[in-house]
Amino acid sequence: MRAPTISLAAEEAEHLRRTCQARSAAQAKVFRARLVLRCAEPDAPTNWQVAVEFECDPDTVSKWRRRFAEGRLDGLDDAPRSGRPRSFSP
Repeated sequence: MRAPTISLAAEEAEHLRRTCQARSAAQAKVFRARLVLRCAEPDAPTNWQVAVEFECDPDTVSKWRRRFAEGRLDGLDDAPRSGRPRSFSP
């Protein structure tokens, strides 16, 4: 199966760049944003190439590339978890 080609609208690219630079952004979100930006570059890297560059598993690249292709920016959010929501006590 071929990895989906990622092409970004200017607004999407800008949003992802801002996410990468935000000091308060969650590290997982920053990683996903960087990964998608790399996948969208003109050299059209394979999942394997991106995985080597980011030192992660090719399946991780495949997952986030696919989720972005299907859900665009919303696809990069965490999926809902099953079970009772966490509760924090003050």
